[in-house]
Amino acid sequence: MGEAGPRVTVVGYFCDPVTGGPARLELLSIDGHAFQLLRSLEYRSDDHDEPFVFPVDLEHFRTDMASVPSMFGWLVPRSGVFLPAAVLHDALTAYGDESGPGAPAGDYRGPQVDRVEADRLFRMAMGDLGTGRIRKWLMWAAVTLPTMWVAPRHRLWLRTVLVATLGIITVLGLLATADLVDLWNGLPWMGARPWWQELLGGAAGAVVVPALLALLWGRHRLAGLIAGWALAFLVHVTLAIIVIHTGYLIAERLVSGPRNHRFVHPGLRSGR
Repeated sequence: MGEAGPRVTVVGYFCDPVTGGPARLELLSIDGHAFQLLRSLEYRSDDHDEPFVFPVDLEHFRTDMASVPSMFGWLVPRSGVFLPAAVLHDALTAYGDESGPGAPAGDYRGPQVDRVEADRLFRMAMGDLGTGRIRKWLMWAAVTLPTMWVAPRHRLWLRTVLVATLGIITVLGLLATADLVDLWNGLPWMGARPWWQELLGGAAGAVVVPALLALLWGRHRLAGLIAGWALAFLVHVTLAIIVIHTGYLIAERLVSGPRNHRFVHPGLRSGR
C-alpha cells in the first residue's frame, strides 16, 4: 500500500479587502441592538475559491452581532472573540440565495451560499478566531434552529421535529426531576431506586433520548444532538432563568413604562 498523502487542514481568515492586512471590525450602533458595518470585511476560506467580501452597505445591511436572547448572555455573550464570525453569518444570510425575493444585492462580492453552508462557515470562522470548542458548537447548533424553521424544503416536517424535540426533552427533564425527588416513579430508566441509581438513570436518559430524537433531524442531526444534550442538562437552569428574566421585564415595565421600537423607555429621557 502506498503512503497516505499529507493531511490538509481547512482554515480561513479575516482581512481588510482594501489593504489586505488584518481586518478591523468597525460597527455603528443604530439602537443598541442593530449595528451598521462601517468598514468592509473580507473572509477567505479554503473551501471556496472566491473570498467573501462584504462592503459598507449602510442602506441594506444590519447585524445584531451574536443573535443571543439577553437571558442567555451568561452562557453565550453577544460579543467576544467570535464577533467577526457573527457578522459574517449575518451578512451571508442577508445576501445569500435563500434570503427570499427582493433580497438586497448591495456591492457584495463572493460565492452565493445557502443558510446551511452559512451556518457551517460561521462555525469554521469561529474556530479560525480561536473560539472555544464547546461554545463554537453550541452557537452553531443554535443558528441551525432558525435555519430549519425557514427551510424551503420539508418545512412542515422540520418545524414539527424541532418543536417536538424541544418539547419532549423539556417535559422529560421535568419528569426526571420529579422522579428523583420521589414525587412519582414513572420513568422506566429511573423508577423507585436508590437516589444515586436514579441520578445515573436520569443522566443516561439525558444522553440517549436526545440522541434518538436527533435521528429525525436528517442532515441537521448533529445540531439536533448538540441542542438536545444542551437542553437536557440545562433545562432546569434555563427554566429558572426564564422565570427570573420574565419577572425582571414585568417589574421594569411597571417602574419604567413601556419601551418603543428602539427598545428605549421614552419617559426616562428627561432623567425621571
